[in-house]
Amino acid sequence: MKIIISLIMVLVGFLMTWKTEWIIENFGKLPWPEEHLGSSGGTRLFYKLIGILLIILGFMAMTGLLGDIGRAILPRYFSSLTL
Repeated sequence: MKIIISLIMVLVGFLMTWKTEWIIENFGKLPWPEEHLGSSGGTRLFYKLIGILLIILGFMAMTGLLGDIGRAILPRYFSSLTL
């Protein structure tokens, strides 16, 4: 089941990176990225960064690295999560 969910994450990330202009045409520009990430391409950059992040997280979840990294990093910030 995790492989299917991971493949969906990778596919959605790929589509967000590939069809960024379609997303902007249908959903509009976002004010925060336009203000903080660039003058006229902040929303495009934001969608592409989110897409790339989804691709990376999808592959990490597929290979089992996401859980290992989560168990290594999160207990430092949330002491109640230690096993």
